[in-house]
Amino acid sequence: MNSKNIFFVGLVVAASGLISTPWALLAGLIYGLSFPHPYQFDAKNLSAFLLQASVVGLGFGMNLHEVVRAGRSGFLYTAVSISFAMLLGLGIGRLLKVHRTAALLISAGTAICGGSAIAAVGPVLDAGEEEMAVSLGTVFTLNSVALFLFPVIGYALHLSQSQFGLWSALAIHDTSSVVGATAKYGSQALTIGTTIKLARALWIVPLTLAIAVWKKSSKSIHWPWFILLFCLAAVASTYLPFFRTLYPRLSMLGKSGLTVTLFLIGTGISKSTLKQVGVRPLLQGILLWAIVATASLALIHFGMIGI
Repeated sequence: MNSKNIFFVGLVVAASGLISTPWALLAGLIYGLSFPHPYQFDAKNLSAFLLQASVVGLGFGMNLHEVVRAGRSGFLYTAVSISFAMLLGLGIGRLLKVHRTAALLISAGTAICGGSAIAAVGPVLDAGEEEMAVSLGTVFTLNSVALFLFPVIGYALHLSQSQFGLWSALAIHDTSSVVGATAKYGSQALTIGTTIKLARALWIVPLTLAIAVWKKSSKSIHWPWFILLFCLAAVASTYLPFFRTLYPRLSMLGKSGLTVTLFLIGTGISKSTLKQVGVRPLLQGILLWAIVATASLALIHFGMIGI
C-alpha cells in the first residue's frame, strides 16, 4: 500500500468516529514521520477550514448562558496571561538568542491560539518562510504533546471539569487541541475550554493591529469570523427549539470534523519539519509553555482563579 492509500485510509478512519481525537493525532504523527506527504498544501488548507467549521458545529451543542458565563469569567485571566506570556516569551527568546521575528511568533502562538495567531501576525511582521515554518513547527509539536499530557495531569490532580477547561484554554496552544483534550475530559470542560479559548482568539485582532502600527505595516489582518458563527450557533441551540433534533447531529459533525483536523495536523509534522525548527526556538517554546502551564495550573489548583 503506497503513501496516498495509507493517507486516505487514515482520513476515513478519523472521520468514521472509530477513534478519539488523541489517537487521530497520533496516527497523523506516525504517518507524517514515516511517509512523504502527497497532499501537504491541500491538507494544510483543509485542516484550517475544518477547524473553523468544527468549532461552529460544536456551538450547536452548547448553551448560550454557559458560554457567556465562561467567557465573562475568563476575560481577566485571558488579558493578564496573554500579556505575561508575550513579555516572558520575548525575554526567553532574547536570552536564548532566537531571531527576533521567530521569537515574537512563538510568543504570540503560545499566548493566544497557536497556529492561527502565527498565521495572522506573520504577514504583518514580514516573516520569511523559514521563520514561519520554525514557529509553526515549534507550536504544533508542543501542541501535540499537550493533547496527550494534559488529561493525564488533570486526572492525576483530580481537577474538576471547570478547572480543567480553564487550564486547557489558558495553557494549550491551538483551539483544536483544547477542544480535543477537554472533550475527552467531559462536556462541562469542553464548554468552558472552548469558550475561553475562542475569547482568547479574539485577541489576535488587537495584537495584530498593535504590531502593524509598530511595524508601520499595511498588510491586511485576518479576522476570526468563525467565532461569531460559534456564538450564533449557541444562540440557536438555546433559543430556537424548532430545530432541536438537528443540533446534536451538527454538534456530532463538529466533533468528527475536529478528529479529522487533528489527523491532518499530525500528518503535517515531518522529520524535516522537526529538523528545521532547531534547538533554540524549540527550547524557547518549551520553556515558555512550561512556565505558562505550570503557573496557570498552580493558580487554578489552589483556588486563586476559577470559573
